[in-house]
Amino acid sequence: MSKNPNTPGVPPHTPASDDPSAASGGLSRRGFVRNGALLGGLAAAFGGVLPAGTAAAATTSSTTATPRSGVNSATGTVDIPNKYNKPFSVADDELFVFAANFKPFELGGDDAPDRQAQGFFNTVFGDAIRAKFPNLKIKYATWDYPIRYEDIAKAGRVPDLILEDPRLRIDRDLEPLGWTQDITALVQGAGIDLTKLNLGAVEQLKSRSDGGLYGVPLWIDESLLFYNKLIFDKFRVKYPTVGSTYDDVYRTAQKLTRQDGLDFYKGYMQHPDNYLAMNQLGLYPFVPGSSEQPAPEDVKVNLTTADWKSIANNLYRFLMIPRNNFTTVDDFFKGDMSFPGHLAMAVNSLSKLNAYALSPYYIKPSDAAKYAEWAKSVKLGVTSMPVLSRGSKAIYQPDTRAAFVPPQSKHQDQALDVVKYLVSEEMQTRISAYGMKAVLPTDAVVNAFGTSIPELSAVDTSAVYWGENAVIKNYKNTEYWDIPLYKVFRQHVLKDGMDVNSSLQVAEQQDIPDYIKAQAAAGFTW
Repeated sequence: MSKNPNTPGVPPHTPASDDPSAASGGLSRRGFVRNGALLGGLAAAFGGVLPAGTAAAATTSSTTATPRSGVNSATGTVDIPNKYNKPFSVADDELFVFAANFKPFELGGDDAPDRQAQGFFNTVFGDAIRAKFPNLKIKYATWDYPIRYEDIAKAGRVPDLILEDPRLRIDRDLEPLGWTQDITALVQGAGIDLTKLNLGAVEQLKSRSDGGLYGVPLWIDESLLFYNKLIFDKFRVKYPTVGSTYDDVYRTAQKLTRQDGLDFYKGYMQHPDNYLAMNQLGLYPFVPGSSEQPAPEDVKVNLTTADWKSIANNLYRFLMIPRNNFTTVDDFFKGDMSFPGHLAMAVNSLSKLNAYALSPYYIKPSDAAKYAEWAKSVKLGVTSMPVLSRGSKAIYQPDTRAAFVPPQSKHQDQALDVVKYLVSEEMQTRISAYGMKAVLPTDAVVNAFGTSIPELSAVDTSAVYWGENAVIKNYKNTEYWDIPLYKVFRQHVLKDGMDVNSSLQVAEQQDIPDYIKAQAAAGFTW
């Protein structure tokens, strides 16, 4: 397993303006140049030899690409060579499912005899899909063992169904490879009712889909407020509750950032980058223009509105509590602090709740012993993340995982049938039971949460479905870039000593434009 398993590599592609007169075959200029650069990038990556079928994908826009076949061997399979030199092939009659950027999918890979992690997928998804569709043959793989996106692209057998993070990975991974298409009509034709799904998750997908819809949301790795009851009990401080405001939690953090003999405790951690990117007002940093695919030089951001300043100053005060300096939210169990269990509160993801409860589905087997040791220093409590004002129910924009059906899918109809099943109440109940926040919040789904994770039985998890995920605003006629929001807090505030307003201004006027310019020069559009 690579040391950075959540950062799949992507071939470079070059952005340009959306002038249709500069394009070929009806492509926008951006799409034409992007795909031309993709051809060059793939050729360079693969020693000057382009993968069979690449040209067809690279000269078609990501929203109108036509299906193409993979490279078949004489036996009706496609071999996918990889850096691990592990044999991996996909037969013509198999539905090829590929998953990335959700840690539980990867667990067990390094410890199983064949190092191929399939346990979590099969337990939650695969077994149920096979039972529902007994005539369907499924071939599954998890990034990056044994294969990565670039291996798949080189072999020419594009997955039929991809489970991926739409917030960050459409632009980084899927779109550059030509593996996205507007599935609005396909979703309607399949009878998938998006209006029943989590609104924030649906809008997030639309915000990354260039005016269309590239995928269907499946579940959310929700953010929650974790608290260590041992620290609260020691200092006789009341626990945070559902609906607690940032003001409430700030006062508690001040009380619990303290020293007791040789034991030092920090009161509160919240990752500042996520806090801005997934903010609870639904603020989108990009300024709408005249196109869904603007040239890089036409991408504008605005981080200096009153709302952005209010959001940023809200977190700034926590970072300025003496000796509550930010390290990592993983300090709640054991991160950078010297001792486990010395952080009173942290906003972290739902998947961490399952790991902190010591569920083997969410902990790498080789890490189980140290997690059990760290757990001795933590009595786990969890509630909703703080809200901005009393009575508000707005939590983060969702950290969604979604299903994508690439235009090159060899089994598109079957893939859509599976997607429809995955958002049915039956499967959403199953997803919820295994400790994930489903996107279909019916009573049955909500009540099923964690019932297949016995380690959660002693934890009050009623906050998991509390609140409403913030909905992204004003995203039409914008192009998403993974801009360096870390500059605001982690660089300018915590390292440079700037105040918040100055930091936002420098990020808006200098850091982000420089980043976009450098990425474009390197051939990237993210």
